Amino acid sequence: QVQLVESGGGLVQAGGSLRLSCAASGSIFRLSDMGWYRQAPGNERELVARINNGGSTNYADSVKGRFAISRDNAKNTVYLQMNSLKPEDTGVYYCWQRTFPMNYQYWGQGTQVAVSS
Repeated sequence: QVQLVESGGGLVQAGGSLRLSCAASGSIFRLSDMGWYRQAPGNERELVARINNGGSTNYADSVKGRFAISRDNAKNTVYLQMNSLKPEDTGVYYCWQRTFPMNYQYWGQGTQVAVSS
């Protein structure tokens, strides 16, 4: 059974930093694509960043240059380093996994990030 457990959310002032972590279990992590999505109140869930099983990354335009996604296959963990945070980065951040080769998708329970102005 696949399980994704996020941690690292919290309240931070604008301009500050946070690091999110997502520990995965129950799948072959190193073969999986991983990512982070977020959902602000009243908005749809949107992509923040993805990293594929080869290490290639892509980011939402709104976070380019401020956020960095990385993975540690030895620890079955994906990270999101968030710098220069803005109030519009506020939302629930969800970890996402797409397994190989069946392309099953899984979500974590979410972690709250709040950025005050």
